[in-house]
Amino acid sequence: MRDVVILGSTGSIGTQALDLVRRNPDRFRVVGLTAGGGNQELFEQQVAEFRPACSGLGERASVEAAASPADVVLNGITGAVGLRPTLAALEAGNTLALANKESLIIGGPIVRRAAQPGQIVPVDSEHSAIAQSLRAGRADEVRRLVVTASGGPFRGMSRAELADVTPAQALKHPNFAMGRVITTNSATLVNKGLEVIEAHLLFDVPLDRIDVVVHPQQYIHSMVEFTDGAVVAQLGLPTMMVPIAMGMAWPDRIADAETPIDWTKASDWRFEPLDDDAFPAVRLARQVGERGGTFPAVYNAANEVCVDAFHEGTIRFTEIVDVVERVVAGHSDVGSAATLSVDDVLAADAWARQTATQMIGHR
Repeated sequence: MRDVVILGSTGSIGTQALDLVRRNPDRFRVVGLTAGGGNQELFEQQVAEFRPACSGLGERASVEAAASPADVVLNGITGAVGLRPTLAALEAGNTLALANKESLIIGGPIVRRAAQPGQIVPVDSEHSAIAQSLRAGRADEVRRLVVTASGGPFRGMSRAELADVTPAQALKHPNFAMGRVITTNSATLVNKGLEVIEAHLLFDVPLDRIDVVVHPQQYIHSMVEFTDGAVVAQLGLPTMMVPIAMGMAWPDRIADAETPIDWTKASDWRFEPLDDDAFPAVRLARQVGERGGTFPAVYNAANEVCVDAFHEGTIRFTEIVDVVERVVAGHSDVGSAATLSVDDVLAADAWARQTATQMIGHR
């Protein structure tokens, strides 16, 4: 029996995690629940059903819950607000099942300093796939990581064609139903850029040895290439149930967490190179990741402002990454990785949001 704290319980990750708990009452006990407050009615229903020892709404409640005694803290919060809860869980010695990629990306050196070996278990499907595939060999046998991408709803379109796409079109992800920001990030491939930085930080593999390949069907969640030429991939339906289950039970597996692929049915799986001209977000993310420090926080924060502006009709789809690139170019980093603080990161986050807002307003 594992005691589990779920942060962001009313979101997509949180609700699926609770479904997993319902189906495995002999494996998991919910001892903490928190949410942002956007769906208070659902949160109250969850608290009434699971009766956790601690619960609450907002960042402060999440920090307190993350630091409470537990076997696993699942951070399913969206955005930079997940950083302090991530650190609280690590400092308390809890295993962190991390779906909140932003906290690792923007807080990179801080989070890595706080984490003990093996304390962070990735819940992003791509990084869960890599973690599972890495079991096939030693660290010194790894040549490359290959992160797969669906290509989003605009796969195959040129930059000129992308200029006039609408917010409604950007929210039509081919495989997943997700929130507005992450769905738009999947359309721009900013999400894939963030995942490249995340893979670098999680697995300590240089950015130039992390590739992105477009795989529209998303049955292969990611791959590891070893030095002998072998490639080990993790396959499964394009859902989040296996990554969530692995995050909560690591290193064990949960029986029937998801329906396996039906191999009696014919199917074609396709792989395509990434079009960096039409979708420059990954290329920019590599540059940001190489510079490190507060640059990833600036990339992430500026993008969130631009996503909102796009959905408000203020900027075009192609201007999202254009503005992010301009904000990144205007940023001056602070300190070194060894001295970087949460305040430094959040100050850079605030600067990027203000700068992006001003750039959009002056267009």
